[in-house]
Amino acid sequence: MTLDPYTAAFLRRMRATHPDLGATVTDPDQARRIQDRARYPRGPEMAQVTNLTADGVPVRIYRPAGSTGPLPVVVYLHGGGWVLCGLDTHDGVCRQLADRAKVLVVSVDYRLAPEHPFPAAPDDAYTATCWVQRRVAQWGGDPDRLAVAGDSAGGALAAATCLRARDLDFPRIAYQLLVYPVTDCLAPRTRDDTHSLLTAEHMRWYVARYLRHTSDGEHPYASPLRAPDLGGLPPALVLLAEHDPLRDEGEAYALRLAEHGVPVETHLVEGLFHGLFGLGDLVPVGRRAETLAVAGLRAALRGDAHV
Repeated sequence: MTLDPYTAAFLRRMRATHPDLGATVTDPDQARRIQDRARYPRGPEMAQVTNLTADGVPVRIYRPAGSTGPLPVVVYLHGGGWVLCGLDTHDGVCRQLADRAKVLVVSVDYRLAPEHPFPAAPDDAYTATCWVQRRVAQWGGDPDRLAVAGDSAGGALAAATCLRARDLDFPRIAYQLLVYPVTDCLAPRTRDDTHSLLTAEHMRWYVARYLRHTSDGEHPYASPLRAPDLGGLPPALVLLAEHDPLRDEGEAYALRLAEHGVPVETHLVEGLFHGLFGLGDLVPVGRRAETLAVAGLRAALRGDAHV
């Protein structure tokens, strides 16, 4: 399916402001400077937004307006190829999830490559998630209703956090939301869709800066799809974009989760390209993906899917 004219025009505008990674832009600092010029929807007002550190990892906690009592908690891990983005780029996404799902969101500012290559990012993701289970009650969260979520590289980190929590028997994660996740750093990625913001060349650039050695990509915490056993993981919602070089590995991961007995719900959002999640206020197809994510979180953590 081709993009509708409005979405196609929006993609052209995004490409004009996005760093041309691996081609005209090869330096991470230059890429970050270009990325910093982008502007994102503000998102709903919160009852409280708090910045602090979780055992040394910076986090930002969002409590939605009108909320009472202990809330379910979502640890959110941003995308950006493990090299770009941070708390501010995904501020609007976190506000939307907090407001619409009525959950406490803890956004994690994990260390970025190439200054901090693998395994720094999954280490920080796991450390922050452990801190959330131990300490989030004092911020109005219910540690017994804990989910991890992430988009793109953040989806990889969310999946890795679930694997690590299972391997170490802590923390107790109830649900995982994986939005067009990277699941195999070493995937060949033959699907290079002209309607996608992310390209296979971008992914090669990201991975080259994230991994110290190619062999690191064999590790399940870098490439969850390569884990020999996916049994015993939390129920999952895997959201995939039709136009995305990561689509095949996302589908493969969802299939392997199901084969290993993990309850998994998979949605391929037609007309969606990689990078639109969280921009539903600007592009209607992005809202469809966000609505699916909110419904999944509400059903898993609150017992309803009202959005």
